[in-house]
Amino acid sequence: MELPKFILGDNTDYPDAIYVIHTEFPRFIINLENDEVEWLEDFDQHDQRELETEAENLIEQANKFYDKEVERYEE
Repeated sequence: MELPKFILGDNTDYPDAIYVIHTEFPRFIINLENDEVEWLEDFDQHDQRELETEAENLIEQANKFYDKEVERYEE
């Protein structure tokens, strides 16, 4: 199965939380309510340095994805 790069998620136990799931490496879930990120990968020190530089870009992409999806729902 081929998955999209980003997927929206929600959970009624956390009514204010809005989740964006990034399905490509490095996989993560971000809660847009508080910008908390849960990484779904294990990283070594070398990966950690690379991740720090890439994380900001990926989180920005996740926010843009959410904004685009919300605009589509409103249309």
